Amino acid sequence: MTHTKLNRRHFLKASVAAGATIAFPAFAQGTYPNRPIRLICPWPAGGSTDVVMRAFGDSLGKALGGTVIIENKPGAGGILGAGELANAQPDGYTLSQLPLGIFRLPHMQKVSFDPMKDLTYIACLTGYTFGLVVRSDSPIKNIKDFVDYAKANPEMLSYGSTGTGTTPHLVVEQFAKRAGIKLLHVPFKGNADGMQALLGGHVMAHSDATGWASAVEAGRARLLVTYGSKRTKRWPNVPNLLELGYQTVSDSPFGIGGPKGMDPALVKRLQDALKKTLEDPLVTATLEKFDQPIIYMDSATYTKFAQQTFKEEKEMIESMGLAKKA
Repeated sequence: MTHTKLNRRHFLKASVAAGATIAFPAFAQGTYPNRPIRLICPWPAGGSTDVVMRAFGDSLGKALGGTVIIENKPGAGGILGAGELANAQPDGYTLSQLPLGIFRLPHMQKVSFDPMKDLTYIACLTGYTFGLVVRSDSPIKNIKDFVDYAKANPEMLSYGSTGTGTTPHLVVEQFAKRAGIKLLHVPFKGNADGMQALLGGHVMAHSDATGWASAVEAGRARLLVTYGSKRTKRWPNVPNLLELGYQTVSDSPFGIGGPKGMDPALVKRLQDALKKTLEDPLVTATLEKFDQPIIYMDSATYTKFAQQTFKEEKEMIESMGLAKKA
């Protein structure tokens, strides 16, 4: 073998090795994660989702043998995390919580991402328990009182939610339509500021996930109704909208996603690590605190769920007359 052929062979081997290193700089070398993973929580610090995501982040870091840092990006109905993913590298160092709104808001307004093209659905983990609360000193004791007041005072009964187009907003609007009432909607960035507004007397009611639970248990707020398909274990005496005859149900699963184009082996590792977090006592205790059931889906199942939900949300938004103008 000549010296020239030998050098050429070494050059080709070196080139292939270098290409593999560039394509998968950390994961292919078995060193992932070798720096902190950024997990975006698209809701304010201090709210129920923030607390849950911090529990998941701590547990995920232990499962992967690394560090997970929670970064809050509140506003825009919880879709800012998905927008970050659309512009991130698919290296596993940028992840985000994916609330149901990412399948809905693109049908209502212009957004910076396409949920069917720009994201990798890694694993679904849990879901929210939603409900409507008023202050404990409110004269509104139940949903009948709520409806009667709204009928007597059109567009005067104010309620807060976690943002325009979010599930807590649209469920109440569906209910209001079926009840024949008109309400005044006041959007907030998340649960923490929405509950402050309620308890401070700035709105008359608040619709959200169970970030209101501590106020209800402390006697500062009254839970009127929940939105799930069944009554909750924690508040078995509180009815849901379905049983009250309003044909309105919302079970709202959410999970963790990453940018498009992630290495399947990396997705599998993250998926398995996230599944392991659901066995962590700290995580399960946190989920129980906020009445969030475990709703696990692997990446393939979660992707199918995303596709179906995106289609269903389009139909719902169009039926409510909320679709964006072409």
